[in-house]
Amino acid sequence: MIAASDTTSCRNERPSFCSRISRLFAVWTKKKPAKIGAYVSRMGSSSKKIVTGDAGYVLEDVPHFSDYIPDLPTHCNPLQDHPAYCVVKQYFVHDDDTVTQKVIAHKTGPRGLHFRRAGPRQKVYFEPDEVHACIVTCGGLCPGLNTVIREIVCGLYHMYGVKKVLGIDGGYKGFYSRNTVPLTPKVVNDIHKRGGTILGTSRGGHDTSKIVDSIQDRGINQVYIIGGDGTQKGASVIFEEIKRRGLKVAVAGIPKTIDNDIPVIDRSFGFDTAVEEAQRAINAAHVEAESGENGIGLVKVMGRYSGFIAMYATLASRDVDCCLIPESPFYLEGPGGLFEYIERRLKENGHMVIVIAEGAGQELLCESMHSADKKDASGNKLLRDVGLWLSEKIKEHFAKKNKMIINLKFIDPTYMIRAVPSNASDNVYCTLLAQSAVHGAMAGYTGFTSGLVNGRHSYIPFYRITEKQNKVVITDRMWARLLSSTNQPSFLTAKDVIEDKREDEAPTQSLDNLSNQDMSNLVKKEICCN
Repeated sequence: MIAASDTTSCRNERPSFCSRISRLFAVWTKKKPAKIGAYVSRMGSSSKKIVTGDAGYVLEDVPHFSDYIPDLPTHCNPLQDHPAYCVVKQYFVHDDDTVTQKVIAHKTGPRGLHFRRAGPRQKVYFEPDEVHACIVTCGGLCPGLNTVIREIVCGLYHMYGVKKVLGIDGGYKGFYSRNTVPLTPKVVNDIHKRGGTILGTSRGGHDTSKIVDSIQDRGINQVYIIGGDGTQKGASVIFEEIKRRGLKVAVAGIPKTIDNDIPVIDRSFGFDTAVEEAQRAINAAHVEAESGENGIGLVKVMGRYSGFIAMYATLASRDVDCCLIPESPFYLEGPGGLFEYIERRLKENGHMVIVIAEGAGQELLCESMHSADKKDASGNKLLRDVGLWLSEKIKEHFAKKNKMIINLKFIDPTYMIRAVPSNASDNVYCTLLAQSAVHGAMAGYTGFTSGLVNGRHSYIPFYRITEKQNKVVITDRMWARLLSSTNQPSFLTAKDVIEDKREDEAPTQSLDNLSNQDMSNLVKKEICCN
């Protein structure tokens, strides 16, 4: 929403028909600013901007240039005179607009946590000619990477008139290897039709001092970093160093993980495409299993720590008889074990399909192979091939019994899935993520990640994205729907259920008579718990 007081000063500088229309909307939709108090809590070397309001309102705000660089000049947003945007009602976002993290609330409970709403502001902190932006992609491949790159470039160019955009080649290492690719709308015009990333990517290679030196030497003042939780941790460190040096450089992150394991946000880009492609492998496995005597189709999909791809692909397919994910431990032998269930299913249907996430059953695999934990350049645990291991275990089990001949087909589409271009849904999502990041950087926000929260695009502090991983809650309704669909055993003990419910429960209390100390404690507790 447009702030009326700011509108008048900007419009007087550059009057136009579009300006007059927007001014009328601004007056009509005028808001009273919220009465709020704020404090900053420190955690290590980084600070958290926490704003509190009435009835337990908590805003986890993102950093802004004005926090550490005083008296910066502002400029009217070029979009106010853009023919495509100037007549849009309430196109500019009001400074008080926030997005709630949790939609469901109780009448006696607090209003809860909020994040700053993403979108264009009426005042910007960069003139188009002074912007020198760069884009870098890090970590593994994911559908939609090229779309995000394209939309950042086109958003800067077409919405704000920015002409200088560089692509950093090869991940974080590219900053100090001085590998760059000039990016223009013409260069990126059709890259969204291709998988992978035109900029190249790598794991590791994060040297904060060298990276910030390179940013400073090149005169870069907007940095767009696309990557998963490890990459966003690196982006947070880069922001802190830039802030320490007092540089006017905006650092914006776009969260990327095919596993959908980033917290707070509704989903990560590429996830919808991954589920869609996983279904193709499941369909093939079902055809193979159904066509043979006692056929078993085993499909391994991505999901190092989180089983969202496996769960959603299973629910969408309806041909899966058993879904195994990292969050739900399982066992092979004995009553209620996987082998017993396979035998029963084959006797009932004559075939079955099993979907397993790559991170599932790793504790069983490590026990049988006596393997030590190893990590890759990003610090992720190197996983054993659980799909191949499980297929061998199933074959061994039925070979020992000599009662049932099975035909098992193992399909591993993991790298095929992550290398495809994004589908229509992800393409639209990538566009909105990229444009939100551009709007935030131009408005002077920094040290943030652009993400979808309850269907609204928001600016989220880096620490919220990196503090934990998003995982399937096996006592949640969605997992119950899956168990109902597959009719598989839960493999859960009563102890597992009790512990999982304890973690998920959050107490509520009335805020009418809370003291300032109680409110402060509640705010801190709310932040820690969420």
